[in-house]
Amino acid sequence: MDIQLFNTLGREKQVFKPIVPGKVGLYTCGLTVYNYAHIGNLRAYIFEDLLKRVLLYNGYEVKHVMNITDVGHLQSDADEGEDKMELGSAREGKTAWELSEYYTKEFQNDLKQLNIIPPDIWCKATDHIKEQINLVKCLEDKGFTYITSDGVYFDTTKVPDYGKLAGLDIEGLKAGARIEMNEEKKNKTDFALWKFSPKGAKRQMEWDSPWGVGFPGWHIECSAMSMKYLGETFDIHCGGVDHIPVHHTNEIAQSESCTGHKFVNYWLHNEFLIIEAEKMSKSAGEFLRLKTLVDKGYDALDYRYFNLGAVYRKHLQFTWENLDAARNAYRRLKNRVQELYNSIDEDEGPRGAEDEVAYRKRFLMAINDDLNIPEALAVVWDTLKSGMFDIAKISLLLEFDKVLGLSLSDVIERKKDVVPEEVMSLINQRAEAKKNKDFKLADELRNKVKELGYIIVDKKDGVEVKKLNS
Repeated sequence: MDIQLFNTLGREKQVFKPIVPGKVGLYTCGLTVYNYAHIGNLRAYIFEDLLKRVLLYNGYEVKHVMNITDVGHLQSDADEGEDKMELGSAREGKTAWELSEYYTKEFQNDLKQLNIIPPDIWCKATDHIKEQINLVKCLEDKGFTYITSDGVYFDTTKVPDYGKLAGLDIEGLKAGARIEMNEEKKNKTDFALWKFSPKGAKRQMEWDSPWGVGFPGWHIECSAMSMKYLGETFDIHCGGVDHIPVHHTNEIAQSESCTGHKFVNYWLHNEFLIIEAEKMSKSAGEFLRLKTLVDKGYDALDYRYFNLGAVYRKHLQFTWENLDAARNAYRRLKNRVQELYNSIDEDEGPRGAEDEVAYRKRFLMAINDDLNIPEALAVVWDTLKSGMFDIAKISLLLEFDKVLGLSLSDVIERKKDVVPEEVMSLINQRAEAKKNKDFKLADELRNKVKELGYIIVDKKDGVEVKKLNS
């Protein structure tokens, strides 16, 4: 069954066709590690994890690369203001390097709590200065750059289709709006490839370059690192919708200007998490961390479940009431799975193989329709209400959870109880009765075991004893 993905480049759903059959190159924009990730940031990483899981579920081998921005991300999209890492360093009294290490670990811990599969490759901007300088050199050699007093800039007028990802009206852009105007910039949309260190001041993070001591611009890192690990053209690039008009637009321009061919085939972007009609950001409104939710008594996976309730391309409204509803639904799901597991041995009737096929097909159709996770979640609940044999339900739910990532297997992974001697004696007597083909006695002994609070599950290699309601 084909996977349909909404490609921002073209603004339509398209059948996913990887460059190399059976393999996918995936790049996702990581965090700028000057502060904690907020729950709005984490929506993006949950979406990207769902995408990755859908690809894996469909049998693809995924090579996933995620960057860590630890230098070069200035306060404004117009390459103005201070580096966020330098500001964070001054704020907390730590070196920029210490700040980066601390917030990277905190970010990775958040991802672990949310059951997000880590990327195959973590790549830090500061570990790839050479690659970024080489990319700037390539652009300079091909005539796409010019130098001002504060850095090396990319001339966007040299790219006929600049802004194609965002559908930018270049002529209509006004300085002071989304993109401000630096007096030395030739064009409103030009952007920095390499910034010079301020005169008379030494930055914590700066390097020698052919143009002078300084540091890379924000956009250049993603192009340099993604192409290093995934090739000059790769399959999928993800990020938030706020990256479309500037960051990702500039990545495309600089990458394709250097290589002379297409940079990425599919661009996927998630919408904002909304709190009281404002997008979640560190600079506006309430800055909610995952830890904030956990400290209030929520499980991190309650927040993951909350995110499953909306498709990634739609705004998601955060309220405590909505989070409560998600927590309650997730608890009901886990409780139902536990009940199914405890009743497996009491099931009678057909396994329901035909129903399994039908529900699996519905689930696959949902997730392959541009990650329609709310519909996939509806299939989960319908599976629970179906007339299938309970063991078939459990099997399907655990299979579906490979995509949903709700750790349902943890619900049924319980410590084995120490079985009392009286119960063990009855179990051994039952085994002897079955050996002698006295099945009436075997059933009576089974019932006695149940009266003592235990159930027997017959298996090919013996029996499993489970405590009721445990």
